[in-house]
Formats: sequence, C-alpha cells, structure tokens
Amino acid sequence: MSSSDPEVSVIQMYAAREEIYPRETKGRYATLRWLCVWLTQLAFYGLPWLNWNGRQALLFDLTARKFYIFGIVLWPQDFIYLAALLIIAAYLLFLVTAIAGRVWCGFACPQTVYTEIFLWIERMIEGKRSARMRLDKQPASFSKFAKKTAKHMAWGGVALWTGFTFVAYFTPIHTLLQKVLNLGLGPWELFWILFYALATYGNAGWLREQVCKYMCPYARFQSSMFDKDSLIITYDQKRGEPRGMPNKNADEADKKLGDCIDCTMCVQVCPVGIDIRDGLQYECIGCAACVDACNSVMDKVGSPRGLIRYSTDNALTNNLSTKEVRRRAFRPRVLIYTTILLAIVIVFFTTLALRTPLKLDVIRDRGAMGREVEDGMIENVYRLQIMNTSESAHRYRISVYGIESLRLVTPDEVDLAATETRAVPIRLRTDQGQGEPGSNKISVTLQAVDDRRLQVTEEAVFFVPR
Repeated sequence: MSSSDPEVSVIQMYAAREEIYPRETKGRYATLRWLCVWLTQLAFYGLPWLNWNGRQALLFDLTARKFYIFGIVLWPQDFIYLAALLIIAAYLLFLVTAIAGRVWCGFACPQTVYTEIFLWIERMIEGKRSARMRLDKQPASFSKFAKKTAKHMAWGGVALWTGFTFVAYFTPIHTLLQKVLNLGLGPWELFWILFYALATYGNAGWLREQVCKYMCPYARFQSSMFDKDSLIITYDQKRGEPRGMPNKNADEADKKLGDCIDCTMCVQVCPVGIDIRDGLQYECIGCAACVDACNSVMDKVGSPRGLIRYSTDNALTNNLSTKEVRRRAFRPRVLIYTTILLAIVIVFFTTLALRTPLKLDVIRDRGAMGREVEDGMIENVYRLQIMNTSESAHRYRISVYGIESLRLVTPDEVDLAATETRAVPIRLRTDQGQGEPGSNKISVTLQAVDDRRLQVTEEAVFFVPR
C-alpha cells in the first residue's frame, strides 16, 4: 500500500517548531515579572562581590572543602545542612504550587528570567514583534546581518558574564577576575564558564519555550500538585463565548456575542505560543502575560477586566467570590505542606543555632595497642583531628578522663587559626594496675580557653595489656 493511499494516516511524533515572536505587554503582572528579574539578577550577580569578615560572603570553596555562607562556615561533615536547605526549597515549591500554580515558572525561574532579558535585547536591536517578523522574512542584506550580529554579540556578552559569575561562587571572584585578565584560567574554570555561558545562550536565546515544553520535568508532574482550588490562568468561557467583533449596526446575533472580541492578543503575548482560551495546558507557565494583554483590550472596548485572570477551577464552576477563593486556599493539602515546612525550618535553624563551631575526632594509633614505658606506666598514642569551624582563632585545652591516673604526656594546649584543621598527636599514660586489662572507655575533651562555651567531648578507648 503506497503512502498516497487515502486510507494511510501519518502520525507525527514530533511537530516542527514554529518561531514564536512574543509581543511586549504592559500591566501589573509584567511589572511584577520585571521586578523579579531585577531582584534575582541583583542577587545572582551581586552576591559574589560582597565581603564578610575579610572574605567573600557566599563561597563554595571545593578545593578547601569549606562552604562560606555569610557568617556560617560549613564543612563536609555539615552536608546535612545543605541537604536540609534543598528539602526546604522542595517543600516550599510544593506549597507555592498547591496555592498559586506555576507562579515560580512564570516569574522567578531562571529560564523565564533570562528569556525576558534576551527578549529585551532582541527588541532593542531588532524592533517590536512586527519588525522582527519582517526582518526574518527579508532576504540576506547588510542591515539584517548587522542587526543579527549585534544581537548575538549582546547575547554572548550576557551569557559569558553569567558563566563567569556562576564560577565565582566556587572560586573567589577577585582571584577569578585576575586570572581572566591575565589569561591564566585553569582548565576546569574555563570549562565551566564556557559551559554555563553556552547553556544560558542556548536556552534563553534559541530554545526558549522548547525548554518549558519538552525539557523541564516540572511541567510534566505539576498536575500532581494541582487541585481544583489551585490558582491558575483561566479564561472565563461563560463570559467570553461566543467570540466575535461586535458590529456598530448590531443585529440580534451580534447582541449575543461574548466579551471576547477574538483579537488574539492573548496568543501574541504568550511566550510559549499557546491559546489560553483552549483551557489549561501543561505548556502554560503562569506568567500572566495574557492577563495583562486581555485587560488592556477590555479597557479599550469598555468591558470589565478579568475575562482572563488568575482563578481556580472551583471558582469558575461554582461562581465563587474572591473571599471564598482565599478561604479555600487553607485546605488540608496546603495545611499539611505548611506544617511539614515549618517543622523542618524550625528544626533546621534551631540545630544551626545550637551547632558548636568545633569538631573533634580521636583516632588511636592501631600500630601500638598499648605499651609499657619507663616507671612501669602504660602508654597509648592517639591523633586528634581538630577542626575550628569558627572565623576566630582560639587556644584549646585538652583534658582526658576515664581512668583515675590517666594523664597527658604531651602539651595540653593547642592554638588553631580561624577555620583551620589540624592533626595533633597526643600520648596518654596511666599507672600500672590502673584500669581493666583490655579496652577501657575514656573521654577526651577539647575546650576553648577564651570561650568556655566552645567545648566538645569524644569517646575513645585506652588499651591495657593483659
């Protein structure tokens, strides 16, 4: 059977991409979206330049295995705190999604933020939507080449600066800048700057809505966090249908038209190119650009705002008031998410506040289980792995307990600089006949001389030969 046979149907597994030219829109949500762009990017680009106690305020120093977060210094042993932060972020996303849908995607997601920045650059160089469409249809010319080149150079500049800033969270920014100026970047630093720059340039400049449609997993499982009381971008079909432009000489048919004049402005401003009037679609990122566009059209034709608006499925179905929508926001799912989130946050900050910035590991020398030395005393050798995780230098006193005559032979005090780790060998001795033959539990205590609150105790074993 040939492919031209009328009974043969062709199934397309993937539709070819159609270029989307989002129209610029103004309104409350557009202003809020740009406010999020400014806030997120001021934080991202600005934080590496902030200093705290003479060092970078936010730095993940993988080489030294230290994470500096303002006044907190985290070590590999403190990885639980970073894991807790990720858990808090996940639950916060679940909570926000249950209440307000994909508000994160529409206003603060990096893909949305950088797409907005790249679209702004595109508009500044190539013009508004109609001008960009005409330019792409024009044959090759010097003017077209110049505009395209300028746009991509601007995109590349933003992308490279973004890649540089990303790496600056792992290499001190002043050191990194000096390496760039001296052309002395290491292979890994160069790789990650270029990799992150290429990702920014490709995702925000070329892929755009493709990332939200096909690459982002959040779009696929968002429905599991939605319910009929989650806020979504909705089209009021009862009010808007049937669509059509009213005629001045209105007849009976025209009088039955809905408020939607079928101007397609909601489609033209959509960054993912969908028609919200077809109902909620997984591609919708909840940016509310269509809300601003529709409201401006409603103002011009003299109809009430809100034909397209943030609402809930229940509100549209049952004609709920705004007060009722807000009341239904506090439903069991939201309360459970909130309770779990608050519990995790309280435990996290309480544990962090009570954390002692001093760590001690006692490692016994297994090469000598226990030996008899001069005067018939029994000696064991240990290595203390001491970590001063605070940003102040301290002198620490070493004390031992557990056997009546147990004492230190080596010096009982040690100095550590700020955020220093040091291995300190010590020798412990006890009189012959003290302690039980075999293993005896002892305690090693480390306490700061200048701050009695800085104290940590670790258990160890003292071996007495049989």
